[in-house]
Amino acid sequence: MSTYAATQVRSSGMTKDERFVIVASSLGTVFEWYDFYLYGSLAAIIGAQFFSAYPPATRDIFALLAFAAGFLVRPFGAIVFGRVGDIVGRKYTFLVTILIMGLSTFIVGLLPNAATIGIAAPIILIGLRLLQGLALGGEYGGAATYVAEHAPPGKRGYYTSFIQTTATLGLFLSLMVILFTRTILGEAAFADWGWRVPFLVSVVLLGVSVWIRLRLNESPVFQKMKDEGKSSKAPLTEAFANWGNAKIVLIALFGAVMGQGVVWYTGQFYALFFLQSILKVDGYTSNLLIAWSLLLGTFFFIVFGWLSDKIGRKPIILTGCAIAALSFFPIFKAITSNANPALERAIETVKVEVVSDPALCGDLFNPVGTRVFTAPCDTARAYLSQSSVKYSTTNGPAGSGVKVLVNGTEVPYTDAKTSNPQVLATIQAAGYPKAGNPEIIKMSNPFDIFRPQVMAVIGLLFVLVLFVTMVYGPIAAMLVELFPTRIRYTSMSLPYHIGNGWFGGLLPATAFAIVASTGDIYAGLWYPIIFASITVVIGLIFLPETKHVDISKT
Repeated sequence: MSTYAATQVRSSGMTKDERFVIVASSLGTVFEWYDFYLYGSLAAIIGAQFFSAYPPATRDIFALLAFAAGFLVRPFGAIVFGRVGDIVGRKYTFLVTILIMGLSTFIVGLLPNAATIGIAAPIILIGLRLLQGLALGGEYGGAATYVAEHAPPGKRGYYTSFIQTTATLGLFLSLMVILFTRTILGEAAFADWGWRVPFLVSVVLLGVSVWIRLRLNESPVFQKMKDEGKSSKAPLTEAFANWGNAKIVLIALFGAVMGQGVVWYTGQFYALFFLQSILKVDGYTSNLLIAWSLLLGTFFFIVFGWLSDKIGRKPIILTGCAIAALSFFPIFKAITSNANPALERAIETVKVEVVSDPALCGDLFNPVGTRVFTAPCDTARAYLSQSSVKYSTTNGPAGSGVKVLVNGTEVPYTDAKTSNPQVLATIQAAGYPKAGNPEIIKMSNPFDIFRPQVMAVIGLLFVLVLFVTMVYGPIAAMLVELFPTRIRYTSMSLPYHIGNGWFGGLLPATAFAIVASTGDIYAGLWYPIIFASITVVIGLIFLPETKHVDISKT
C-alpha cells in the first residue's frame, strides 16, 4: 500500500514517520520565529547601534519601523513562496525559507554598526529585515500544509496544532536566550556587544533545522497530485483571479484570521507593551511575567487543536474571538489593579484636564511614530499619555492659551515635549506613582512567583494566552481544509499573513496611538475588540466548517 493510501485509511496512532514530520516541521518553524522575534525584543539596543546619528526618540522610532517592515512584507513572501510551493513542492520551499531567515539573522549579528560604516549599516539592516519577513511569509504556509497533508483523517487539527505552538515557543526561546546572555555578561557589555550573541547563536539552530529538513520527503498528497500531472501551472491566477476561490480567501481573512490575529497579538505582544510602557513595570519583570504565562499556556494549542477534530474548527475559533472581545477590558483593568495598584487609584481619583482653544489642538494619532508635535496643546497631551496619566481635553475660549488642571487647580505649564517638572510633581503629589514605586510589581528572579501579586498577574496573562490558543490552535487545519491541493499553499498563506502580519502586527503601535489620542490607558483595546467582533459576525454567517473535508482533492 502506498504511503498516501496508508495515510488515508489509518485513523488511529501516530507512526514514527509522522512524529518525525511534526518534529522536523515544528522545530524549524520555532527557529524561524526565534530569529524573527529577536529583533523586536532588542529593538531599543539595535536603534542605538544602527541609528545612532539621530536623537534617542527618533532612533527608537526608526528601529520600530524597521521591525514593522518585516511584518508588512510577510504577505508578499506568502505570494512568492506560496506560488513556488504549489509548483515545485512543499519540502523544498520551506527549506529555502529557513535558509533565508537563518542567514539573515546571523548576518545581523555580524553587521558593523553605524559608527563603523555609516549610513550603510541601517540600509543593510532594513534589507535583512525585509528578507526575514519574506521568508516568514513562506515558512508558515509550507509547514502547516506539509504537516496537514501527512495527517490521517480526523486528526489534522491535532497534528497541525504542534505547528501552532511554534510562534509562542520561538518568542519564549528568544526571551530566554536574551535574559541568559544579559545575566552572564551584564547590562553594559550586553548593550555594547553582547546583543550580537543571540543572533550569532541562531546559526547553530539553522544548521540543526536544515539537517532535519533535508531528511524529509515530499508531502504524499502533493506528490500524488504531481505524479498525476494535476499540479497548477498558474497558482496565483487560480487562487486570486478566480472569484470562487478568491471569495474563500476573503472569508478566511475576515471571518477567521483577522480576529485570530488581533487576539493573538493582544495576548502576547500588546500585553507586554502594556506592562512596560503603560504600567511602568521594568523590562526584566515584564519579560518574566510573559514568559511564565507562555510556559503555562502553550500546551493548550494542542488541546484546542485536538478538540477541533471533535467539535469543529469554527466554533472554537469564533468562541475564542467572542470571549476575548467581551473580556479584554476587565482583564486589563485587573492587570493594572495587581501590577500597579497606585496607578489604578490615581486613574480613579485624580482628574487631569488639558484646557485649550480647540483650534490649537491637533490629532495625536501617530501609529508609526514619525509625527513631531509642536503645539503646546499637543505636547501637553502627549506628555501626559507617555506618563500613563488619564486626562480629558476641554475646549477653552478662542485665542486662549493652554492650561493643565489637576483636580481643578491650574498647574504652571511650560514645554512638555520632553519633560515638565511642575506638572510631574503635581500629578505625583495628587497620587500618580513615581518610577520605582514599591507597589509596582517586581520580580527578583525567574522563580519569584509565589507572591499573591505576581501569581495574580501571571494568572491574568495566562487567561489571555488561553484565548490565543483557542483562536490559533485550530486555524492551520481550517486554512488547509478551505483550499484545494493544487493552490493550497498560495491560497492559505496570503490571508494568514495579512491577518497576522498587518491586522495583528500593527496592533501594538496602533493601540498605543489610540491611547495617546484619547488619554485613556484602556482605549487601545478597542482595536482588537472591534476586529475580533467583526470576525465573529462574518464567521458565523459565511465561514464553513471544514473538519470533515477531504484534502486530497486537487
